[in-house]
Amino acid sequence: MTAPARSGLEEAERVELTVDAVAPGGHCVARVGGQVVFVRHALPGERVVAEVTELHRGFARADAVEILTASPDRVEQPCPYAKPGRCGGCDLQHVTPAAQLDWKAAVVREQLTRLGGLTDDQVDALGVRVEALPGGPLGWRSRVRYAVDAAGRAGLLKHRSHEVVPIDRCLIAHPAIQDLPVLTPSGATWPDADAVETVASTGGDVSVVAYAEGVPTPVRGPAEVREVAAGRDWTLPAAGFWQVHPAAADTLVGAVLDLLDPRPGETAWDLYGGAGLFAAALAGRVGDARVTLVESSRIGVDAARANLADLPRVEVVAARVETALARRRVTGPVDLVVLDPPRSGAGAPVVRDIVAAGPRAVAYVACDPAAFARDVRTFTGAGWRLAALRGFDLFPMTQHVELVGLFLPPEN
Repeated sequence: MTAPARSGLEEAERVELTVDAVAPGGHCVARVGGQVVFVRHALPGERVVAEVTELHRGFARADAVEILTASPDRVEQPCPYAKPGRCGGCDLQHVTPAAQLDWKAAVVREQLTRLGGLTDDQVDALGVRVEALPGGPLGWRSRVRYAVDAAGRAGLLKHRSHEVVPIDRCLIAHPAIQDLPVLTPSGATWPDADAVETVASTGGDVSVVAYAEGVPTPVRGPAEVREVAAGRDWTLPAAGFWQVHPAAADTLVGAVLDLLDPRPGETAWDLYGGAGLFAAALAGRVGDARVTLVESSRIGVDAARANLADLPRVEVVAARVETALARRRVTGPVDLVVLDPPRSGAGAPVVRDIVAAGPRAVAYVACDPAAFARDVRTFTGAGWRLAALRGFDLFPMTQHVELVGLFLPPEN
């Protein structure tokens, strides 16, 4: 029997509640007797039965296990695993594609005000929206890393858990990945692996890499794959980093170039530069001016040096960005900066060092709205402003969103 709404929740308890606004992490906010509950598999305005999954000081987490009053934006999940207690990879399969874009834009707006310190008017002036990429919400993911359970079966993890859910197919995976004999229904098992990574590159390569204690071993297809982006061919290890949506690399390069408007003769930094995607694009605009790429991953550094060998004005610095800036391995003056940090963000020391270098403009590519918002606060605290912001749905069916922001110094 469903318990009435009240405070003092217990784990595994089921309660009826009305769902409020969206929240980061694929949740919506609800309240039970004054206690905040973050609910997955729900939509704003719905009346649901939710099962409590975690209890924390000041809030709880829950899954909507029965929908009493459905939102008009609700659809049936296409994947049987995208449900409470099963695979945690897709957060929003129960939401229409158009409403997913609105959901992500709402999260970005909330983070910019709550963590970024911007006013509602400042956020409204940015016209925050999230743009869909071509190809639709399924069959887009060109890199899928499966976990392996104790029985050697490949699958995906439960939400906020290390428990592996064996699956027969991942519907957001690229069709070439779905066709690979990697999952247990095909007869495949991985008794010596901790994880299995599958790749379907934009250049047409299909590879499988097995990991044992973090060490990658190619087991099918080429060890190096070809990607096509920004008018160039790129070669990198199958285990190396590349954007997982086939249209992502060109989309992000286009946004960065549009916002920065690089001019001949301008110097540039590409920080957290990976294989050199943005450095190559900048080099094509600034002519004989120097472009400096900073990357700490050995795989990324090697890929950048190999792929940018035809661009002699691009310097590749193998170092952590914060170290390279603090120890002046890269120094100003610099005109343009592309900042593409990991999910944790750039952080205040890196932002302050960039501001001190005095560039004309900074393009910030962000995969986490919260980390981006914290860095927004640091930029604005130094007198800079977030002059433009574009959002892209590089990860349909999930809660993740990619942002490209333009920061300008006080005089602009």
